[in-house]
Amino acid sequence: MLKVSWSEVYNHPLPDGHRFPMLKYDLIPEQLIYEGTLTNKELFHPEKIKDEDILLAHTFTYLNNLNFGSIGEKETRKIGFPFSKSLLEREKYILGGTLACAQFALQFGISMNTAGGTHHAYSGNGEGFCLLNDFAVASAYLLNKKIVQKIVIVDLDVHQGNGTAEIFKNIPEVFTFSMHGKENYPLKKEKSDLDIELATGMEDEEYLRLLAKNLPEVLESQKPELVFFLAGVDVLKTDSLGKLNLSGEGCRLRDKFVLELCKQNQIPVVVALGGGYSKEIKDIVEAHCNTFRLAKEIFF
Repeated sequence: MLKVSWSEVYNHPLPDGHRFPMLKYDLIPEQLIYEGTLTNKELFHPEKIKDEDILLAHTFTYLNNLNFGSIGEKETRKIGFPFSKSLLEREKYILGGTLACAQFALQFGISMNTAGGTHHAYSGNGEGFCLLNDFAVASAYLLNKKIVQKIVIVDLDVHQGNGTAEIFKNIPEVFTFSMHGKENYPLKKEKSDLDIELATGMEDEEYLRLLAKNLPEVLESQKPELVFFLAGVDVLKTDSLGKLNLSGEGCRLRDKFVLELCKQNQIPVVVALGGGYSKEIKDIVEAHCNTFRLAKEIFF
């Protein structure tokens, strides 16, 4: 069974005109249920993550500032949207969803969060629409509880997972792999265990060639017990922030390659959606829905 985390909390309203397309968090599960890819039984409503688990990847000072609303103007600018208690609650539910997905993936082979991929959050600050880092907290929890001993994070969002790289820079149990736009946000990149920088305007063939060259080597050398896959669709040529030129089919083939590789190597995989900023919401929804369709096709 494909267990998928979804909550009405994910679709939190932001000020009118904000470019962050929150509407997709409702439209994606609606479309997948309508077409029969998912059933309501496969959706689960996550529990909110505990603060003690957040502290496995984030500093006490930062979490305390979030909990008490002590976020200044400079920190707010880095986050990219106005801070509120309800947004913090949203992030905690997203983190709870990703952690639950990790446990389901170990049981069923794959599990997916209809949100998540908050990879710009550092251990001690938020950034780039991200308050807390869901992959980092879930990974730290699994390692702390000795549920797994080796994790690979495959970050294929168009933006580097700078926060994830910072959190795990001295943690050999987590290997961070990021393919991202060389000239895209963040301006100052962190050092992942393996960074593949992509030229502006790159199209399907070269992108897929680089992925096929590097990811199998990573999985073979690291032999992870779990993969976290950030399947951002801001690689699309229609994306207003992406700077790459992947087609919808190219994005689908990217996800197909990652999921088939994990399946062939019998590595459980957790998928989170990450970014997507195409002007037409239908382009975002369709690209994300393809990832779920592939999961059902490949794993079940």
